[in-house]
Amino acid sequence: MHQQDQKQVVIRRADRPGDLGWVVMAHGEAYDQQFGWNTDFEVLVANIVADYGTRHDPAREAGWIAEVDGRRVGCVFLVAGDRPEVAKLRILLVTPEGRGLRLGTHLVEECLAFAREAGYERVTLWTNDVLTAARKLYRNFNFTLADEERHHSYGQDLVGQNWTLDLRIGATDSDS
Repeated sequence: MHQQDQKQVVIRRADRPGDLGWVVMAHGEAYDQQFGWNTDFEVLVANIVADYGTRHDPAREAGWIAEVDGRRVGCVFLVAGDRPEVAKLRILLVTPEGRGLRLGTHLVEECLAFAREAGYERVTLWTNDVLTAARKLYRNFNFTLADEERHHSYGQDLVGQNWTLDLRIGATDSDS
């Protein structure tokens, strides 16, 4: 590979002006283009981002942006769940421009490392069965499918899925 063909890839915290707005816009555009989802999905993402932006606990919650050559092309967030020991992986996205660079893997690695450092025991996530690349990625990180349910959302008939990862499994191997 020639030097000029190499892309500069950076994973950084989602803490710069424009990051949160980009997350909402990128989700809205990407899911419309790929799956025909309507603006109801963008509203869901906007609510997740607004909650994060107004009241996240920096010790227990974080967001990351993936950049290629200085342009935002991906994101993921980790937020507190309903119980203190459980975190939620939210709004993972890699835009078409960022695909093929293992950015999804790097974003999830960053997210799970933070979850372990913050003391969470489990990470859960909700996705839909049409998101095959994301589901494959979650399986690669040993998330397991907990349950699924049909629903009509974002103008589509979908199958929502809840996945979970026990962070305590295998933790003792690396702690020694």
